[in-house]
Amino acid sequence: MSRKLFGTDGIRGRANDWPMTAEIAMRLGMAAGRYFTRGPHRHSAVIGKDTRRSGYMIETALTAGFTSVGMDVVQLGPMPTPAVGMLTRSVRADMGVMISASHNPFEDNGIKLFGPDGFKLSDEVEAEIEALMEAEPELAPPAQVGMARRLDDGRGRYIEFCKASFPRGLGLGGLKIVIDCAHGAAYATAPEVLWELGADVIKLGVQPNGTNINKGCGSTDPEACRKAVLEARADLGIALDGDADRVHIIDEKGEVVDGDQIMGLIATRWAAQGRLAHKTLVTTVMSNLGLENMLTDQGVALVRTQVGDRYVVEEMRAKGYNLGGEQSGHLILSDFVTTGDGLLAALQVLAVLVEEGRPASELCRLFQPLPQRLFSIGFDRAAAPLEDDAVRAAITAGEARLKGSGRLVIRKSGTEPVIRVMGEAENPDLLEEVVSEICTAVERAAERIVG
Repeated sequence: MSRKLFGTDGIRGRANDWPMTAEIAMRLGMAAGRYFTRGPHRHSAVIGKDTRRSGYMIETALTAGFTSVGMDVVQLGPMPTPAVGMLTRSVRADMGVMISASHNPFEDNGIKLFGPDGFKLSDEVEAEIEALMEAEPELAPPAQVGMARRLDDGRGRYIEFCKASFPRGLGLGGLKIVIDCAHGAAYATAPEVLWELGADVIKLGVQPNGTNINKGCGSTDPEACRKAVLEARADLGIALDGDADRVHIIDEKGEVVDGDQIMGLIATRWAAQGRLAHKTLVTTVMSNLGLENMLTDQGVALVRTQVGDRYVVEEMRAKGYNLGGEQSGHLILSDFVTTGDGLLAALQVLAVLVEEGRPASELCRLFQPLPQRLFSIGFDRAAAPLEDDAVRAAITAGEARLKGSGRLVIRKSGTEPVIRVMGEAENPDLLEEVVSEICTAVERAAERIVG
């Protein structure tokens, strides 16, 4: 079964344009509600969202869809994506929903679905739900229409959950920490967790107005956080994205630490403590070769998946691994959570900082990344530039030139109409030439197809 609506991380698009419309959201609620209605018990769905204005519209439409097929709804309000997975299990719901376009601007929105175990759905389940959306909905009789209610203590539950992930007996007293919540889903939870653990907290991005999410702030634009760290002489900066499932760290010198370095720190620390399952880290094809080389030297294996934290989680679950993530800052610590959690990852870094008594600039630079170039090339949604003969030839030629000294990853994004061209190599000049030639071929193919 094929999927037309779902990408690598749920359904995503511009608010009030297909597929991110109230009509689609309602039909999705009907279909998903029917799919997860199993057994004689009263069924329920948990809905969380970030701070986008369109979240009200999507939440209301989903609620209408769920209740119309007899499923009750528990509304969380603005909450991080990992909190939705956690609370879905906590309240024994049959499924969970997060309304968010993650790091995208406010004009976009998205819908991510979770099963009763708190994990994101597989491609196969999403395809079955899409098929149900095309069928006539089976509406509940009047006496069985679902009800909706707010969970007032959802934030408090998540705050306690996060604090419980921090090593017992340790605290953040004496540390000055900048936290940038991107005016997003963690604006009311992340600063509170750090404060309750004893940190001196400087808050950024905690005044959402529906249109400022990710705007000049957060993990995709950490400059404000970087400046705040330097001005306050803080020990660490934490930059989350709009739904708080990814993180970048800023060390005390103002240098940004990406997901690869964070994964390297946690993986080596856990391996030394005997906590890293099978001494293996799971990441995607986008992670830098420098990370893999460093881990190999430390006796830690690295397993790669296709891009998307969901595929990282699937590999972790299949093989029993407990740490994985992406270069973008999605980190999955499955001893605690079912999906990426930026704050929990930052807390693990802070735990090492406290235990070692060393600055972040020393702890978070475990390897020298190989030179890497990444470009995104837009194309018409109906086009397929990667099937163009000239593009294929350029990729084959590039791979031959980099053989033994680098690699290429060229793919279509699962969330946006763009082609991602990534290359890395020991020789930066050669890398620049190869990537430039491939990008030119892709651009020309896209123009020919669109034209």
